[in-house]
Amino acid sequence: MKIFIAQQNYHIGNFEYNTNKIIEAIEAAKAAGGDLILFSEMSICGYPARDFVEFKDFIEQCNVAVDKIKMHADTIGVLIGGPSRNNQQKGKDLFNAAWFLYEKEIKAEIHKTLLPTYDVFDEYRYFEPAFEWNVIKFKGKKIAVTICEDIWNLGDNPLYRICPMDHLMLQKPDFMLNLSASPFDYTHDEDRKAVIKSNVLKYKIPLFYCNAVGSQTEIVFDGASLVFDKYANLCKALPLFKDALESVELNDDGTINGPIIEPANRVPNKELNPASLEPALNIAQIYDALILGIKDYFQKMGFKKAIIGSSGGIDSAVTLAIACDALGSENITAILMPSPYSTNHSVDDAVLLSNNLNNPYHIVKINDVYNSFLATLDPLFNGLPFSLAEENIQSRSRGNILMAIANKFGYILLNTSNKSELATGYGTLYGDMAGGLGVLGDCYKLQVYELAKYINRNQEIIPNQIITKAPSAELRPNQKDSDSLPDYEILDKLLFQYIEKRLGPAEIKALGFDAALVDRTLKMVNNNEYKRNQFCPIIRVSPKAFGVGRRVPIVGKYLN
Repeated sequence: MKIFIAQQNYHIGNFEYNTNKIIEAIEAAKAAGGDLILFSEMSICGYPARDFVEFKDFIEQCNVAVDKIKMHADTIGVLIGGPSRNNQQKGKDLFNAAWFLYEKEIKAEIHKTLLPTYDVFDEYRYFEPAFEWNVIKFKGKKIAVTICEDIWNLGDNPLYRICPMDHLMLQKPDFMLNLSASPFDYTHDEDRKAVIKSNVLKYKIPLFYCNAVGSQTEIVFDGASLVFDKYANLCKALPLFKDALESVELNDDGTINGPIIEPANRVPNKELNPASLEPALNIAQIYDALILGIKDYFQKMGFKKAIIGSSGGIDSAVTLAIACDALGSENITAILMPSPYSTNHSVDDAVLLSNNLNNPYHIVKINDVYNSFLATLDPLFNGLPFSLAEENIQSRSRGNILMAIANKFGYILLNTSNKSELATGYGTLYGDMAGGLGVLGDCYKLQVYELAKYINRNQEIIPNQIITKAPSAELRPNQKDSDSLPDYEILDKLLFQYIEKRLGPAEIKALGFDAALVDRTLKMVNNNEYKRNQFCPIIRVSPKAFGVGRRVPIVGKYLN
């Protein structure tokens, strides 16, 4: 049997676009003699559609799309995904479903059983779990179809009390198909292989896994669809971060025609679960995810040009370089905004960076704006000493200038704050925290430096002096980040334990971190939730990002 995997980038709610992509792939597979083609989870409407599925019209448009697509499923079996109405008279109104189309008919409808509610997922808010499990009979074979999370409930501590494949195996299927929309993080590539291998080892039949690709606001899907034979050999791996349509020949004995990419003994047996922060871990994947995150945000929203505040520091430099790669240097405008406390070398470094990248830039000094604010506030400040208020006036002046230029010319402001800063509140609301999309908000400072090295891997794009100088906000004389924050080599590892690993203060101290530093840092993290709650969407690249996947009370007392 010749089986195609269609790894595609969908646009949530853009039914015409998604339907045309699906039909185009079906026709290509038919022309190449395909027997069956597999698409990803929620392929009709895009994932995650969230509260869109609560609109009757949205579901009706999904049904219209299925009717259009099934007319192309004449000589080929087609598996697509989308929301389906629950007619069981009990439970929630919808299922997360897959339809098997053949001979221009809906031959079967499969419902997702395991509905995740952790991290970025909130499926049980909308969907009802499956009531029954049946294989699909097709061309003399029996096929077990599952949807994403349905194959992740293995291991010593399963999250759910049921395993759909255990039910399906009672009907003796010949192979497994999984429609997935599994988000990227920099540990996920190995996790995914390990989980699929575990399924194949347990059930001893081949598995075809089709994952979505593309970015949906903050969530990036990396594709990387996989095919394993019944011996748990990896036989096909589709590319990361790209659309792809590829086929495999499945033999009657459960083997796959063609070379083995990774034999079973080389595929990881368990999830990659780093005990501590590893800044260089899969840095090339992180870079590609950020590129895709920017590209899709702009293309799907209909934006073309971006603006960035370029300070001559490492964060703005890395953001600028990534944005130029994603959208083209001609579409990225850098605004250099020196204040009375900016050093000449910072301006020079920012100019050199833009010259290297060949992007347009402008120098807009904020001295007069800053002094005007001080003069206006002088009667209220009444001779009080220089403090954080005066520092933040500079940052907010820059934010206002950037937003004014963005409004005037139709740009989108890309934010340059990193995860270390956001975690500790080292940023100014309505100032350097302004923006439409956070590019580095899920990258710790150490990872930002690794990204800079990656950008410079072939030639010096980011000037070396930007990478080597001590980071500073330059909002007061001789200021350094280390005046307010612990050294990033220590801070980032501590933050990783609290944010990604969810360890409490006693557990972190037991790892050897200074007790007073732990208490101070965790207090900073929790006290600044109100800032992060007002922050723009962040491109997610880690297992635990700020935003929709981390829900912490603003007014909670824990560790404050």
